[in-house]
Formats: sequence, structure tokens, C-alpha cells
Amino acid sequence: MFDTVYGTVQPLDWLCLAPHPDDAEIGAGGTLIRLARTGKGVGILELSRGEMGTQGTPQARQAECIEAARIMGLSWRGQLGLPDGGLADLPGEAQALASALRAVRPRVLVVPHHLDRHPDHFGTYQLAKRAIHLAALKKAGVPGDPHRVERILLYQGNADIRASILVDVGEVMATWEAAIRAHTSQFSGGYVSETVTPEIIERRKGRLTYWGTLLRVKYAEAFETEDPMLIDPASL
Repeated sequence: MFDTVYGTVQPLDWLCLAPHPDDAEIGAGGTLIRLARTGKGVGILELSRGEMGTQGTPQARQAECIEAARIMGLSWRGQLGLPDGGLADLPGEAQALASALRAVRPRVLVVPHHLDRHPDHFGTYQLAKRAIHLAALKKAGVPGDPHRVERILLYQGNADIRASILVDVGEVMATWEAAIRAHTSQFSGGYVSETVTPEIIERRKGRLTYWGTLLRVKYAEAFETEDPMLIDPASL
């Protein structure tokens, strides 16, 4: 069973799945902030508590998650408590995630890209696909009423993606930076990896600038969709 660390359990418009604390902010934080500002129900669910991380403790990282959620204006944030370093498409883990999906009932689910280099990130993608299927099945033996996710979007981690959707996040960059910096244990001190570094803001801004160039805006977040999207041609 998941733990609520911020807000209240409620039906959400958008839910972002994060393998570890801070992944959602880095990969999709600007879009989540924009949505929250329009009054949408927006949430993050960490699948693990990041207990294997070189820096920080699970307790410290949870406190950082709460502060980041406050900064972003999230409706809800939870933690599933699966083992850090072992996220994969396993029956028990899929049942646990499906139960959480039934509880918060997201319309749009945002998950890490399957080509990401980190095993927990592509493991989260594979686990999410099974959990989405189970959450919709009446006879799956999962607590809660069946729920069908309408749309799945993939966010960029440490690998290139083929962007299907670009979101202008220039107006929320200051809030996005503050939300990332709330994860003090990860982004202060020395360099640990390509993502756990005090240079994370500069590194990520480089990607956001690239995607923004394609839209003729300063910064944009990129998402990939695996299914065709129905578009009203009058909106183009």
C-alpha cells in the first residue's frame, strides 16, 4: 500500500510516476507546475524512496519531496515503497501500483521513457504498462474499483526521445528551479553522477532550450506518446 506524503488522495487529471524522489521534477516538473496553476489535479508517485542513493537518507528525501510538492502546487504526492535498485515488471509490484492507480484514478499517466539508461527508469516503464492493464481489469484481484488510464506520456530522463508533444515551460522556470533545488541532498555538494550533481539545473536547461528552439520559445519540455493522438484540425 502506498503512503501519502503530501495532499490528499483524490482523482487526478495528471499523475507522474517517478522511480526515485526528484525524477518527476527533473523530467516533467515544468508541465506539472503549469497544469497545477490552471487548477488541474496533479500528482507524483515515487515508486521507491531512493534508499540506495549515494547522498541523502529516505527520511531526508521524503522531507524534500514534501517541500517540492508545496512549491509546485501539487494536489497529491505519494510513495509506493518498492525496492530502490530493483524496480521491474514483477507480479507483486504490478499489483501494488495498480492499486495506487485505482485510488488516485489519473486521466493522464506520465512515465519514464523505456530507452532510459537507468535500470529503474526503464523498469518503471515496464512495470507501469502491466499495472495500467491490471488497474482496468474487473477480475484482476486488485483493491479498488477498476480504472482505465486515458493517455500515457513518456518523459525524458537520460536518453534521447522522439518528441510527440512539446510544452512551453518558460513562464514557470523559476518555480521549476526552486522545486528541483528543494532536493538539497541530491543537488548540493560534489558531483556523483550525470544527474546527481549541483549542475543539474544547467544541464537540464540545455535540453529544455533545444526543445524550445523547435517551437521558437525559450524553454520546452518534451514528451513522447506511443499511441496516435486525435487532434481537432481547427486547433492547428
